[in-house]
Amino acid sequence: MKAALSVWLNQYMKTKKNKNMIEKTSYTEAFEELQLIVEEMETGEITVDVLSEKVKRAAILIQICKQKLKATELDVKKILQELDSGDEKNDQDL
Repeated sequence: MKAALSVWLNQYMKTKKNKNMIEKTSYTEAFEELQLIVEEMETGEITVDVLSEKVKRAAILIQICKQKLKATELDVKKILQELDSGDEKNDQDL
């Protein structure tokens, strides 16, 4: 079942429409919606009929959060590398 969800998620994320939706969704929006789904599950507010769709949506939201975090991590690393390069250059000038 986990493999099937993974295949479905990969296919879902590759469509142009869904890529646009992912790009427009902020980390905060995705995380807050994910928290609501978890809360609904914990309180038993989700019926069995809706559970599958909520799990799929949660998987998408998790993927969005992971992508946003990865992009942020890469940005921070790039900035730190640029700062380090600037420091080394300034040290050489002294």
